[in-house]
Amino acid sequence: MTDSFANISASGLTGPPLRRNPWRGLLTRISFWLPAGTLALLCVIALFPALFAGLFGNGDPRVCDLGSSGRAPTDGHPFGFDLQGCDVYANVIYGTQASISIGVLTTVLAVLIAIVVGTLAGLYGGALDWVLSRVTDVFLGFPFLLGAVVVLNTIGDRSVLSISLVLAMLGWGTMARIVRGSVRSVRGADFVLAARTMGLGSWRVITKYVLPNSLAPLFVVATITVGATIVAESSLTFLGIGLKAPSISWGLQLSRAASQFQNSPHLLIFPATFLAVTVLSIITLGDSLRAALDPRRQQ
Repeated sequence: MTDSFANISASGLTGPPLRRNPWRGLLTRISFWLPAGTLALLCVIALFPALFAGLFGNGDPRVCDLGSSGRAPTDGHPFGFDLQGCDVYANVIYGTQASISIGVLTTVLAVLIAIVVGTLAGLYGGALDWVLSRVTDVFLGFPFLLGAVVVLNTIGDRSVLSISLVLAMLGWGTMARIVRGSVRSVRGADFVLAARTMGLGSWRVITKYVLPNSLAPLFVVATITVGATIVAESSLTFLGIGLKAPSISWGLQLSRAASQFQNSPHLLIFPATFLAVTVLSIITLGDSLRAALDPRRQQ
């Protein structure tokens, strides 16, 4: 018996053997590095907007000159001016912070909820699984944007944090389903059964053996969710239900520029380009992760 547990400890408890390291192939793909590099740059811009905004002009999005209202791009102001005479480039740079912050914070909160609910439902099953699955069905059955509109209309202060909380509470259902399915497929594995047989506590079994072998599909979906959340926030703000001035975001800039596109197309083109590049990079990165972590593609 001792020898058997020694063999299990040496092999089985480390998790199921992988035929090939999926990350090695991923790190050789331009389809991974290009979007990853783009997103890394955008994250740096979001962390230090003043540094990048100061590269052209005064770098302050709230310094405006009505005499420059709607002017096209010019030296020192590569994106031109908005209707209030504010520098569009500085506004786009500072808008990166709010848009990416909401996308990342919403996804992190939704992932945490999904891990807790999905792990409990998938690991223990029975009545707990039934109750948590029905709760998940309720959130999945409620239209995401409609729910966000209803809830956000009742909130007086729409900040990055409050919007992120609302979107996370409405968007965790799909990821919880994914975690539940992954945990159910892992809970009966030999290395999990061996860990329980050796008397390891539930917390250690979950954190060391179940979750590390269950979360790869969640990471792929979470990556794409960041992009979807940024689009949702921009859409809600465009409709006047998201962030409000004096906040700065791409959605606010698109909302203000929509009626002026024919006269001043630069007001719409530049924030829309940043939004499109960000979302496209996130989706491409998610597709690369999905292709690398798909066990059917691992030899």
